[in-house]
Amino acid sequence: MIRLQKLLAEAGLASRRTVEEWIRAGRLTIGARTARLGDRATAEDEIRLDGQPLALATSGATPAEVLLYYKPVGEVTTRSDPEGRPTVFDRLPPPAAGRWISVGRLDVNTSGLLLLTTDGGLAHRLMHPSGEVAREYRVRVRGRPSAPVLERLRAGLTLEDGPARFDAVQPVAGAEREGSHSSFLVSLREGRNREVRRLWEAAGFTVSRLLRVRYGPIELPPDLRPGGWRRLGAHELALLRAAAQPQEPGAGRREGPTGRPARRRGGPSASK
Repeated sequence: MIRLQKLLAEAGLASRRTVEEWIRAGRLTIGARTARLGDRATAEDEIRLDGQPLALATSGATPAEVLLYYKPVGEVTTRSDPEGRPTVFDRLPPPAAGRWISVGRLDVNTSGLLLLTTDGGLAHRLMHPSGEVAREYRVRVRGRPSAPVLERLRAGLTLEDGPARFDAVQPVAGAEREGSHSSFLVSLREGRNREVRRLWEAAGFTVSRLLRVRYGPIELPPDLRPGGWRRLGAHELALLRAAAQPQEPGAGRREGPTGRPARRRGGPSASK
């Protein structure tokens, strides 16, 4: 038996925080009684929300799905928006069971690879700092950062919520033809709010375009257009689950395409 919040989150029905809100409001029942904070349950228990039974994953249930989505600029990574802006969930196909949970977020002005899954436990592990799952971005900045500036970004700068750094900063071939702008591939292993943009701003440069091209072992397909999606296959899903495993203290991580190992850091997975 596991905590009710964890059980429903791993079934892809809601976040743990949302389940807590349901419990506090008296909307969940286990069997014939109202659920309480601290209750534990299994997938075999009769759990209802507002009197309606919830379908939980069992050994014979539909397996979890993972969707790769190419988020365009202008969409928000929420289910609804008070300003009426389009959300990433507007374009997604319905899952076979449960609901889509986004693995982290991308802010409205950031585009690129966004993973979504019906497996709440997998989403949590991929976002948790202990996993140190690498995220890679192609970033375009105004101006020409010097070699000392790039080294500062690798060594670390102090932001308002603490020190931060890129694991790697690599110029993109052909950047010298971009006039007053420069392009780089950067990677990091945490997801603090707008961290990529804030690091460049702390170094004195403004980001004019930001595209996420990799999350862990999954890369943005070159033939996928903004607004497009595809489901991950069994091999990709296995690689993603392996990347989501917490690292033992002192254990090294695989190097990403930009080739620099990471320092261990904390922080929630959020938008860039």
